[in-house]
Amino acid sequence: MKCTGNYKRRAAAAVLFFVMLLTGCGGRAYELEQAYDVYGMRLHFQDAKTAADPSNDNLYFAKSLCVGGEDGTGAPLPEYSKKAAGAGVFYLTDGDIPYSQNIYKKLYPASTTKILTAYIALKYGNLTDTVTVSEKAASQSADSSVCGLLTGDTLTLEELLYGLLLKSGNDAAEAIAEHISGSMEEFAALMNEEAMSLGATHSHFVNAHGLHDKEHYTCVYDLYLLFQSALKYDAFQKIIHTPKYTVTYINGWGNQVSQEWESTDLFLTGGAKAPKGVTVLGGKTGTTKKAGYCLALYSKNAKKEPVITIVMKADSSESLYGYMGKLLGM
Repeated sequence: MKCTGNYKRRAAAAVLFFVMLLTGCGGRAYELEQAYDVYGMRLHFQDAKTAADPSNDNLYFAKSLCVGGEDGTGAPLPEYSKKAAGAGVFYLTDGDIPYSQNIYKKLYPASTTKILTAYIALKYGNLTDTVTVSEKAASQSADSSVCGLLTGDTLTLEELLYGLLLKSGNDAAEAIAEHISGSMEEFAALMNEEAMSLGATHSHFVNAHGLHDKEHYTCVYDLYLLFQSALKYDAFQKIIHTPKYTVTYINGWGNQVSQEWESTDLFLTGGAKAPKGVTVLGGKTGTTKKAGYCLALYSKNAKKEPVITIVMKADSSESLYGYMGKLLGM
């Protein structure tokens, strides 16, 4: 699936028609309705100069994105796709989507939610910010994924991001949400605003960690949009590329404590092997009963091209990594 070529051709034709309509209209602002609409992403022309200049970066919302109105592209992989609900391969260099399976289907993201949480933390916070863990943040359910943080522990935002993305700590997610927005509820509202601004119009979030809620959902394509946005931050790339991280911080009693957090991504820790020539640079896992096994991965293919690959709702860890391994080899 070629992502941007048809988009630009249609947009260019719309621009030509639009500019013709501008004769004698002065410097007013215009919006060409339905010029090209992929799940709510429309072209907005600010003035005649912008509309007439195809090189203007503001002209195409999706100029640097993979955009596709089709689904089910690529050679079928029934031995894998029957064991997962959705998957996609997104080439970041040329905008191709060579493989897709239900990329617009509503699915539960589990802890891949934390990609958006990290993006917002990096956008609105500072890595050196000092964060004190609240009682609410420390009081996560016993069976959930946590970093082992306690009330009163003091860490930097950067350290919490390691806990969020490597250990997949729900306590770290709550602490980050409270630090950025004051409460989980306000942070969730910000998540939805940011997701919409990034084009993720088939998503809705109610928390920063991804614990199941029927109103907390996304799709493969939206998760790609969120992931590629987070990858623009060097700190994000550095963290997800780290197999293990030792953190030392001050607890609520004023004592220094240390922990070692290991990535849940088996490609990084040696539990899974990428195809020959592929370099896995990091990613984010997610698992709940309703979401199944999920993984969003960033890698370089054999041609050293950056690629995002995503599998959602696999029926087991074995199916997840088997499917992902096949996608990495494309």
